[in-house]
Amino acid sequence: MMKKIKKKSMKKDLLMALLKLFHLGITVAGFVLIWLFFYSPHLMNRNVDYMIYTVYFFLTLFLYRAYDVYNIGYARITDNAFGQILSNLISSGIIYIISSILFGGFLNPLALLALLAYQCLFDVLWSLIVKKIYRAIHKAKRTVVIYRNEDDLKRVEEIRHLEQKFRIEKLIENPSDDYKALEKEMDGYDSIIVAGVNASLRNGIAKYCIENGKLGYFAPHVGDIIMQGAKHISSFSVPIVNIRRNSRSPFYLIIKRLFDIFVSFTAIVLLSPIYLATALAIKLYDRGPALYKQVRLTKDGKEFKIWKFRSMRVDAEKDGVARLASENDDRITPVGKFIRACRLDELPQFFNILFGDMSFVGPRPERPEIAAQYEEEMPAFSLRLQVKAGLTGFAQVYGKYNSTPYDKLQMDLMYVNRMSISEDLRLIFATLRILFMSDSTEGIEKGATTAMSAERNKLNSEIKTEVQG
Repeated sequence: MMKKIKKKSMKKDLLMALLKLFHLGITVAGFVLIWLFFYSPHLMNRNVDYMIYTVYFFLTLFLYRAYDVYNIGYARITDNAFGQILSNLISSGIIYIISSILFGGFLNPLALLALLAYQCLFDVLWSLIVKKIYRAIHKAKRTVVIYRNEDDLKRVEEIRHLEQKFRIEKLIENPSDDYKALEKEMDGYDSIIVAGVNASLRNGIAKYCIENGKLGYFAPHVGDIIMQGAKHISSFSVPIVNIRRNSRSPFYLIIKRLFDIFVSFTAIVLLSPIYLATALAIKLYDRGPALYKQVRLTKDGKEFKIWKFRSMRVDAEKDGVARLASENDDRITPVGKFIRACRLDELPQFFNILFGDMSFVGPRPERPEIAAQYEEEMPAFSLRLQVKAGLTGFAQVYGKYNSTPYDKLQMDLMYVNRMSISEDLRLIFATLRILFMSDSTEGIEKGATTAMSAERNKLNSEIKTEVQG
């Protein structure tokens, strides 16, 4: 039976792989044809042609990975199509700049614009068709959710939006530590989602999933993520891993700093008209200061003053209480709503990056008062400060403004484990996509001061309601 299921699954995976390969092939082939007929005759150099093809191919592959455009099972059609379109736009833009430099002048962009229009239509059609094929061959899986308490159930509430992937039929709250006692309750289900249970029970459930061909989805603990970055010590005759403070090579740190200086300086120069227009709009609205300075924490708990364009009233915190922005926050001015929606309020942080207080990629800096509140309930929260604070990061790309501190901590630690030049570039390009996603800037619940208190104030019972109904 297991062999039959495995063989069927392999056929489905092969079909999806061929569809993805077809999409990539058509995308690259379209570019090659456009270049061959419209640009290559002017260059008269086959070696440069091959270089352009190679750059376009690998750049497209890199961006497709950064935007996870082939995540058919879990992402929405719009996410897949938009990621593909944005990837093609960036790839073509970079190639246009490179080729203009090689030609010694600006090329006629009409052919590339026509290519982008064709690719846009193709990406939308492909995403629609492939999603239908995926749904036809992958039926919603009968699912059981095992969790410790309401907070843990809330952590996995987004599975409700994946109704084509999961059909939740049972909830098991605070089970006993004996996973054997759970086997009968898990029997008959295709997938098992686990959140918050202790390590021994998780290990037992994981063993059950592997032995019985079930799909297991586990919300990790902070300790699990810390262990992912551990190094195996081969000197011992038993499996031993070494946990230590984050330490990257001097080469990586130098490249990262040089990149920060060059890109931040270039961005400040190029965006200076936007800086001026934004500052004038804020000043003219209420005559208050255009810039807002606030103490934040960076590497090793060092304090610095972060710069932002002011989006709230001058007396936003006249009561002296530090609080994050909430949904429909009446402290935000009309000009502030616009610049927050367009992310213009963050632009002055390029100066923080240039001066060395921040980096482009790293955990977002928290206010000392709010960080202290988080650390009271999560002592591990300070582990984010192993590296310099950043303008964007793992939590910003894959989380939201109102993601819980525990989830942000986990995502920040994932970045600490994976820090590299390629990972930094991937996250920078991935950030371009979330600039167009409004849900990434959702505020915390009204009346809460931090995302932690918002989580306590808003225990979500929608999953229970759906299952019971």
